[in-house]
Amino acid sequence: MPSSSASQSTAPVPPGAGGRPRDAVREAQILSTVLEMLADTGYDSITFEEVARRAKASKATLYRRWPTKRDMVVAAVKAGPSSGHTQDAIDTGSLRGDLLALCRRLNNTLRASDGSMSLMLLQAGLEDAELCEYLEAATGPTGARLPAPVLEAAIARGELPAGAKPFPYEEVTGSVLLLRRLNGLTVDDAYLDTLIDSILIPALAASAESPSEPPRGIFSGAPASD
Repeated sequence: MPSSSASQSTAPVPPGAGGRPRDAVREAQILSTVLEMLADTGYDSITFEEVARRAKASKATLYRRWPTKRDMVVAAVKAGPSSGHTQDAIDTGSLRGDLLALCRRLNNTLRASDGSMSLMLLQAGLEDAELCEYLEAATGPTGARLPAPVLEAAIARGELPAGAKPFPYEEVTGSVLLLRRLNGLTVDDAYLDTLIDSILIPALAASAESPSEPPRGIFSGAPASD
């Protein structure tokens, strides 16, 4: 009969049990460095080499945590401006309620970071459509896009006509909230109510009447470029 010590030696090792444990404080410092670089010099400037140099870490440390630059940036955004997000779907039971929840979420994200970082992150999303997809998947709805389930539910409830498209929301909402953030202008529920009632809902309803497919909105993740 095999001894108990032999049995223990052949027991499978749980995933993640080996290797050096992560240092949460050190990881936060590295991600803070990534956010600073994003705000100062933009997405293109972020490399493993430069992050390692600024954060005084080894590249091996970075690669153990984040296989790609995109993973590292998404982790930084999740730990920073999107730290209050949940991955729960937006579903308040009404189009107006859903739009208000989305606008509040996006505004909170923009207010959680300085204007320059918000602008650089937008630019990064324009240059790397997959980064937008990663952010939406990792943080839950950011509020920059109109999730398909929200649009479909509004059509099913009769709040929007069949054929309504997300273009008005994805072209307007993020643009105006970012512009107000950059200029230090107030965005409160009274402003969001007016934006939703006078611009977003009428524009979404009118989008169903367009005979041609509209262009992709600037916050759609894949806007058309010249």
